[in-house]
Amino acid sequence: MYPENLKYTESHQWIRVEEGVGTVGITHYGQEKMGNIVYVELPEKGREVKKGESFSTLESVKAVFGVPSPVSGRITEVNKSLEDDPSLINKDPYNRGWLVKIKISDHSELDLLLTSGDYENVVKEEID
Repeated sequence: MYPENLKYTESHQWIRVEEGVGTVGITHYGQEKMGNIVYVELPEKGREVKKGESFSTLESVKAVFGVPSPVSGRITEVNKSLEDDPSLINKDPYNRGWLVKIKISDHSELDLLLTSGDYENVVKEEID
């Protein structure tokens, strides 16, 4: 259910790392828990972020959620498609629903993230 090639946070973000750049999004469980996402506030390209710092805001029919960064680095790209269709996060969280791409500044932070199996256990505990 949670792709093996990704790393996860306990706050329901995923990151896919390719050539030192991490693509970041919300997990399937995370978007399901939030409900229908109706608005996305994306950061500026070039912004520096720190691990754990909120870089984006998602608004759903249930709540407003600040999205913490899974790693430190510089935002190299934002998913502008979400401005027109924030529901892409609900429809396709691991592909078209990504939020930002971050040039990672401290690769050791990746070691602190969860594997697919670890994240699945976090979700199971939350549900129980």
